[in-house]
Amino acid sequence: MNQSVSNFKQFGWPVRVYYEDTDAGGGVYHSNYLNFMERARTEWLRSFGFEQTVVKDELGVIIVIHSISIAFKRPARFNDALEVNCRLVNVGGSSIEMLQTITCDGVLLIEAQVKAVFVNAVSFKPVSIPLPIKQAMMQFDG
Repeated sequence: MNQSVSNFKQFGWPVRVYYEDTDAGGGVYHSNYLNFMERARTEWLRSFGFEQTVVKDELGVIIVIHSISIAFKRPARFNDALEVNCRLVNVGGSSIEMLQTITCDGVLLIEAQVKAVFVNAVSFKPVSIPLPIKQAMMQFDG
């Protein structure tokens, strides 16, 4: 059963752009935005009290990316202070969908639709979202 959670609040994580993140043109190299979004999703999960290593070791589950649709609106540049945001929009039986955005001084740079799937850590086959994680996600709105 899917549950829409469009009223969930947004989780933000700050990221500074370093010189190594940029390309020859001075903007952030496109694949580095994926790294920034991964860090924010990891910190979002951690904010619920779930370390990915514990999720794997104790619950036997890992979270993998199924798909990402990304729109590059404007470039980030060296030394920019970015806000990488995550907002859960749908919870399924074994997957979640998120809207992730990256902004700089309130200006939208990146918008991405992300689908992540919970899989068995050994077989990599989809499994139900562990109840403690699902409950924490659903209570994030307070």
